[in-house]
Amino acid sequence: MLSADNNPEPRRVAAGAVRSMKETFSDIERENEALRARIAAGEQVIDVDPGAIDPSPYADRFLQEEDASFEALKQSIADRGQEIPVLLRPNPTLAGRYQTAFGHRRIRAALQLGRPVKAIIRALGDDDLVIAQGVENSAREDLSFIERAVFARRLESAGRSRSVIQQALAIDRAEASKLISVAKAVPDDVVRAIGKAPRIGRGRWQEFAELLREGSALKRARDATALPAFSSLDGDARFARALAAAKRVEAEQRPARPIIEIKNSAGQSVAEIRASERDVKVTLAKVDGSAFARFLAARLPELLEEYRSFDAIDGASKGA
Repeated sequence: MLSADNNPEPRRVAAGAVRSMKETFSDIERENEALRARIAAGEQVIDVDPGAIDPSPYADRFLQEEDASFEALKQSIADRGQEIPVLLRPNPTLAGRYQTAFGHRRIRAALQLGRPVKAIIRALGDDDLVIAQGVENSAREDLSFIERAVFARRLESAGRSRSVIQQALAIDRAEASKLISVAKAVPDDVVRAIGKAPRIGRGRWQEFAELLREGSALKRARDATALPAFSSLDGDARFARALAAAKRVEAEQRPARPIIEIKNSAGQSVAEIRASERDVKVTLAKVDGSAFARFLAARLPELLEEYRSFDAIDGASKGA
């Protein structure tokens, strides 16, 4: 079964895998219905060289590293071919090229597989393009809140009207204002560091945006995103870490813990150690996962005894 393009990341739902499977079937059926409607309307599906396709000038989702869902989509296309066409428009400024309305991941998969993309070509103005891509993605509900917010702000910055933004995201005027307000309040570098954070909704992003209006909170959030261990977290955990840093007003009132960064032989950061008089905290990058954590836990008693023996000998030598 072909995995729907732009599959949503796992959601926290009561029925877990069963709910996820139903949503996947619903996504595919919606795309199939849309395909049947377009073919019935006389639109033809043609093969297009993916190298001749440019992304939409109005990005509606964040760039991501390859993930399991994309690899599954690519494998499905490799095994059974591309079952659902993408929607393109002729590039208005470059003859012989196209721009994507939707189907970015299918195009990327086809490019990596070295095969043509099955596509429907439609003459679309800028407003029609953003409405087509926005409605397609909104119907599948796989854009996170912050992706929707940034998309709305980009559309406004590009001169698209509020009515077009509302149509593109299938929202009312009040919701459009909230999305744009959050996207303007959270700096781009902080958003990029956190990523799409799929389970973080409007309420927590609004709380974060409000906190960042205060300069010291923004600095703490930025400092948190710059730590080596931050990028090893998933998007939701990165948001939680940045939010906690922005809220930690009392951190300014006590000395900061010194941070010891541990690097491997290749110079890559693999751990951080934060020490105080009260405790020592070790944060490991997800290089070797839980296996190394178990190894370290087994060695800690031995290391502690070795340290105490060394400390005792060192103390005796100093007293001599």
